[in-house]
Amino acid sequence: MATALDVRSAQGAPAEHPHHRAAHRSPKVTQWQVIRSEWIKFWSLRSTPITLISAVVVFVGMGMLASLISTNADVTQMHAEMSGGQSGFAGISGPTEISLSGLNLAQLVFGTLGVLFMAGEYSTGMIRATLTAVPKRLPVLWAKIAVLGVVVFAVTLAAAFVAFFGGQLIIGDGGATLGDPGALRAVFGAAVYMTGGAVIGLALGALLRSSPAAIATLFGIMFLLEGIATLLLPQAWQDDVIKFLPSAAGSAVGAVTPGPFNLEPGPALAVFAGYLVAFALAAAWRLKHHDA
Repeated sequence: MATALDVRSAQGAPAEHPHHRAAHRSPKVTQWQVIRSEWIKFWSLRSTPITLISAVVVFVGMGMLASLISTNADVTQMHAEMSGGQSGFAGISGPTEISLSGLNLAQLVFGTLGVLFMAGEYSTGMIRATLTAVPKRLPVLWAKIAVLGVVVFAVTLAAAFVAFFGGQLIIGDGGATLGDPGALRAVFGAAVYMTGGAVIGLALGALLRSSPAAIATLFGIMFLLEGIATLLLPQAWQDDVIKFLPSAAGSAVGAVTPGPFNLEPGPALAVFAGYLVAFALAAAWRLKHHDA
């Protein structure tokens, strides 16, 4: 017995099992590594460049078309009459809003990209390999949001500047400049709104795990919800409720001149950001507590 104790004392603690040593030596998965992985995955999808290009073409193209139509003398006169005889486009939409009029449709395309980036992994079964590599799960969601948000914001901001300058070039006299009140905010607000739509799409993809269901839900939230609220809510409630809906708050972020029943850009940004956080937290709960 004493010999055995002496041997153990000389040799130290018992050797660990080989599997334990391997687990101890395995590198820790960091958030940055997950982001790099999701970045590679994002650009490896065939839908990524197609969707990005389609969204930019829709956004810029519709803005150019609207700017071209607005140069019609009859349309210009209508705007002047609706604005009480003022010159320019201040009555219904100013030249800045006209050049950015492709915003809503492009936002749906970017939202679809977000859905595909997340729900596509469930349809192919790739999500199981992803969560095996990152067992804590939530770093995957944060990485996807980071990658999608950075890419979409960069693309939409560049597209918004192109749409703005192109539209003002078409409009010519009476057009806006970035130095006009609210013009620069409108350009950045358009990028924020479209990026937020993409993040909401990604969160819906994580919640519903089905691309068709998530895209349909995104369309309902961003396009139909205001109309439904208008039909169902009493007239006395509409002005106080509708301005807080996601689409109304998001579009008000970049409004050159906020409407009488819309939020100011600052509060609108806070409300829209609150929706993004709420959708992201709901997606995180679903991802954390339900099997793939």
